[in-house]
Amino acid sequence: MADRKDIPGIIAPPPLIALAAVLIGVLLDRLMPLDGLATLLRPWGCGFVGGVLVASGLAIGLAGRQRFVEADTNINPWKPALHLTTAGIYRYVRNPMYVGMLVIAVGLGVAFASDWTLVMVPPVAFVMHFGVVVREERYLEAKFGEPYRQYKARAARWGIC
Repeated sequence: MADRKDIPGIIAPPPLIALAAVLIGVLLDRLMPLDGLATLLRPWGCGFVGGVLVASGLAIGLAGRQRFVEADTNINPWKPALHLTTAGIYRYVRNPMYVGMLVIAVGLGVAFASDWTLVMVPPVAFVMHFGVVVREERYLEAKFGEPYRQYKARAARWGIC
């Protein structure tokens, strides 16, 4: 059994947090439909752009996951980190799996012309940031110390900042 102190203490599994954007968005679409995306892109445009975004999100997230597998560290953030992963896609972005999840949520919102899903992504990203990422960073800094601080200085948290 893992030492309860050797985990970051995230608020919920990140895939469920990202899924919340899609589910809440779809529910709001049913209750209060908006037609911005459908009008702007038409159905084929929504499907194409959304499909590209979903594929991109999958590629980003799976690249991050694969790097964890290769580094022989736990993928699930409710288990202890075994190794600091800084190679591959992690050279550029510290949270590619979470970035991928959010890009997939945006892609699904676009693909299904769900304006409300797009509206839900920023608050869900906020929850992901403070409920998962900040907690993981605090944990990783305590566990790995200076190597993690050096890594933080050279790799962007979300790929853009």
